[in-house]
Amino acid sequence: MLYADALSLLKDLIKTPSLSKQEQETANLIQSFLQEKDIVCHTLKNNIWSVNQYFNPHKPTILLNSHHDTVKPASGYTKNPFEPIEEDGKLYGLGSNDAGGALVALIATFVHFYPRKDLNFNLILAATAEEEISGEHGIAHLLPKLGKIDVGIVGEPTQMQMAIAEKGLMVIDGVALGKSGHAARNEGENAIYKAIQDIQHLKDYQFEQVSPLLGAVKVSITQIEAGTQHNVVPDQCRFVIDVRTNECYTNEAIFSILQQECHSTLKARSFRLNSSSIPLHHPLVKRGLSLGWHYFGSPTLSDQALMNFPTLKIGPGDSARSHTADEFIYLEEIALGINGYIQLVEGIIL
Repeated sequence: MLYADALSLLKDLIKTPSLSKQEQETANLIQSFLQEKDIVCHTLKNNIWSVNQYFNPHKPTILLNSHHDTVKPASGYTKNPFEPIEEDGKLYGLGSNDAGGALVALIATFVHFYPRKDLNFNLILAATAEEEISGEHGIAHLLPKLGKIDVGIVGEPTQMQMAIAEKGLMVIDGVALGKSGHAARNEGENAIYKAIQDIQHLKDYQFEQVSPLLGAVKVSITQIEAGTQHNVVPDQCRFVIDVRTNECYTNEAIFSILQQECHSTLKARSFRLNSSSIPLHHPLVKRGLSLGWHYFGSPTLSDQALMNFPTLKIGPGDSARSHTADEFIYLEEIALGINGYIQLVEGIIL
């Protein structure tokens, strides 16, 4: 029954467009699904949340979280991205893998535990918005309403393996300043040449601390812009730096190091998407290990980055399918995800 209900909900979610900041209809679907199960739930913006029936503030609390927003369909779709199609043991559709499978499996898990009186912990279910853009009205907006949380399970496609660390993200705008002049004469100071010196240095720069799970901090120049016309030496060159951080540094520390290494002026757009990790000795990880699950460090960002308590990223599906044309999840993965989450939660001792 849990699997059948979860699959039906996932198909309804696929049918309902839910791009980031436009998730109202899928929020309504999730709310209606829970209410039909006689589960009391609440809304905040496009976020839906609920607590278990016998919530006790004196017990530790586990958050079950995944998102119901999606990216835009990739250009190469050969199937209708908003039509749930079952074919060869797969369910096709936008958001089926990222992160619809994990979301409905967590919802099914919450439904399973909701009426239990004998739990030694509380459960909070949060189906959140704006994850794909790390938006201000997603999990970050909801968390202050949820009270103290001891640990979180973040549903993302990991093939039901445990992501115990996750790379963070920082986007930096750089600007090199020169002096304008006529290109035909030996005039001015070319800002492009100044920027290139910094860009080459950043390309070759190696951060000292390398994570055994996440590897080195990765710095990439992803955009560059300069000049107004062909015969004018540009006095400004702007470039964008994409930094994927490991848990050895805070984003602020990395920014400080990069600014010291550059002559250009740098400005971080945000410091809030730090790398995250959970220790191997945490009870949630130990429970997963007892089930024979493997652990790894994830290169992709999730709402974990916005949570200030230990979190484990795990879920059905495969991250390699996320944001791809003709996105799909195996039907078997959904069933295994539900069973896996229930086993994980059932056996945890906090």
